[in-house]
Amino acid sequence: MDKLPKIALPAIFVLIVLVIMFSKSTVTIGSGEAGVLYKTFGDGVVTDEPPLGEGFHIVAPWNKVFVYEVRQQEVFEKMNVLSSNGLDIKLDASAWFQPKYNDLGKLHQEKGEDYVQRVLLPTIRSAARSVVGRYTPEQLYSSKRDAIQAEIFEETKKIVDDEYIQLNEILVRDVTLPPTIKEAIERKLRQEQESLEYEFRLVTARKEAEKVTIEAQGKADANKILSASLTDKILQDKGIDATLKLSESPNTKVIVVGGGESGLPLILGNN
Repeated sequence: MDKLPKIALPAIFVLIVLVIMFSKSTVTIGSGEAGVLYKTFGDGVVTDEPPLGEGFHIVAPWNKVFVYEVRQQEVFEKMNVLSSNGLDIKLDASAWFQPKYNDLGKLHQEKGEDYVQRVLLPTIRSAARSVVGRYTPEQLYSSKRDAIQAEIFEETKKIVDDEYIQLNEILVRDVTLPPTIKEAIERKLRQEQESLEYEFRLVTARKEAEKVTIEAQGKADANKILSASLTDKILQDKGIDATLKLSESPNTKVIVVGGGESGLPLILGNN
């Protein structure tokens, strides 16, 4: 009985040590995550093997696992950039990105867990300044936002592709101009719109006038052709046809052919 406590205490100690070692030897990777293994007594960060996937893993207690989110993520950034004529422009943008899964070890080794702050955001700022600097405030305000968005995406992607980051999209959410510049641009756009409307009315009126002129000319030409075709012979033939039709009428009493100064038949009758 006296020996039981002496045996139990070391056993309890060993059990506690085993529990601690086992807890440190297991890691659970959550959904949308991956783990980078660091071997303390090996070559450090494992870069020549795929990262640890989702689920339960057993590792040596002296090694470490760094967990990264590998799903698509979004980061927001507000920037002050200069237009082509040196005006201060506020740009509100966001980026959709994710680390390249198979290069996660290299990303951890070379860039670290704060790679977004170290690599991605500085690259976006640099690309935005470069792209916006090619455009005037008028272009930024009106028709060039999609082009700016695409160019920032291409310039950023070209750099971060080599930094083990997969860039999926750049979204330019808002472009804010200085109030005085914005008012001047809006005023100019209104004037241009009014000018286009006035020009449209002038073109419509001119086309309508041309249409009336063409119709009048057509009628005049038709009358001219008709007048030229009505010779004395045609008129006489027309008169004879009319006389014959009248002679068939029951109300006609007397027919005199060859009367009148024009040589056309005359019909005398009563109803």
